Amino acid sequence: MFIANKLRSIETAAAAPGGVWLALQPTARLRGTVTLPGSKSLTNRELILAALADGPSTLSGVLRSRDTDLMIAALEALGVKISKLATKDTLNYKLAITPPAELTGPATIDCGLAGTVMRFMPAVATLATGPVAFDGDHYARKRPMRPVLAALVDLGADIASDCRHALPFTVHGRGALEGGRVRLNASQSSQFVSGLLLAAARFKQGVHIMHTGDKLPSLPHIEMTLAALTARGVTTAAEHPGEWRVQPGTIAARDLTIEPDLSNAAPFLAAALVTGGTVRIHNWPATTTQIGDRLRELLPLFGAAVKLSQGTLTVSGTGKIKGVKLHLPDAGELAPNLIGLAALADEPSEITGIGHIRHHETDRISALVAEINALGGKAQELSDGIKITPARLNPGVWRSYADHRMATTGALIGLAVPGVEIDDIGCVSKTMPDFVRMWEQLLRGEQLASAATAATSAATLLLPGSALASIPMPDTDCDR
Repeated sequence: MFIANKLRSIETAAAAPGGVWLALQPTARLRGTVTLPGSKSLTNRELILAALADGPSTLSGVLRSRDTDLMIAALEALGVKISKLATKDTLNYKLAITPPAELTGPATIDCGLAGTVMRFMPAVATLATGPVAFDGDHYARKRPMRPVLAALVDLGADIASDCRHALPFTVHGRGALEGGRVRLNASQSSQFVSGLLLAAARFKQGVHIMHTGDKLPSLPHIEMTLAALTARGVTTAAEHPGEWRVQPGTIAARDLTIEPDLSNAAPFLAAALVTGGTVRIHNWPATTTQIGDRLRELLPLFGAAVKLSQGTLTVSGTGKIKGVKLHLPDAGELAPNLIGLAALADEPSEITGIGHIRHHETDRISALVAEINALGGKAQELSDGIKITPARLNPGVWRSYADHRMATTGALIGLAVPGVEIDDIGCVSKTMPDFVRMWEQLLRGEQLASAATAATSAATLLLPGSALASIPMPDTDCDR
């Protein structure tokens, strides 16, 4: 595996027009600390629960990203009052959320490419008084929606989708939903279950969901939803595998701080393995429902040394990456970055149980295989995963498919392979708008001149052995 011995020049490191970005390489083994933004998964769950609660809530550490902005806008469209409070935190919002006496329509909700918006908000919209129209990005219209929409119809909802059960569609809210028992196949996404559970306490009969499929991906995300509901005083039960209940009742208002996004830690921690360095992340929770916490057990399989002490997670690598054989049905969101590591390993790897990531922001299995092979790698598409044989990777363009995790995987591979260009680095805005700044800080070991500068289209960096120079930052609009 090739590690660059010197940093590219300012000119070549800069983002080119249109969002093309030449992946950076380190001057030496990393020795850095990363501050993570708030968890997207927890943020969008807590935003909904605060909007349906029995009084005002204050949420701190709310991720500032496209997905969360879309959720905020969706709730505001239904009459929820959401105010941004002053904070010194440049990565996250602090929000005051006041539920209305009743949710109202007509309204239009832009889902973007956010699965949590398109799959969580329809159940909320059934509680509104009036029609609520849903649509999103072009690829969002291809993402599976049938199970959750069909389940809502079975529970008493009126949804017009031209029999497509996909975006665009309109929920004709009546101010309430009967609820009750429903059968649902969540084999493609656990979000179908969470989307019903989050609003179910406001249904007249609550909900009793029975999963009918032969597999259930990302079960920890359902457990995260249940934990968030329980913390707000909602009575929940998961008495049998594939079966969940929520009793009707009040959702309590809460003031809380969102945990850091542990899944977004993956590329930064993996960078320690690629470069043979050490990366630290503070405020890592001792216990959590986030699937990103599994990085502590997964990265050692690739050869990392991992330690969690007093809230700081430290990951160190040697520059040599081991091949792995993993089955990850519950950790699909970590798969792209782990597959990026496997593409740089000296031994074969096989990662399975991730067939459901074909239905994420893009078909991630096909996309990862295509991009690894385009750089000269040897990746083989399996029905539910990827097999990788060691091969020397070459310079080239890494396509992101408007998918934030594809983009960060390209950046990770670019640490070891000179000349890797990410075609659309701006799509990281979906969950981590500051990724490029954070990545540059980690690799260069220097702080940006100011948080305000980082938020503009140009940032000023102090490079080792050079004068101050201005580097254009990439466009962060995912929908160019």
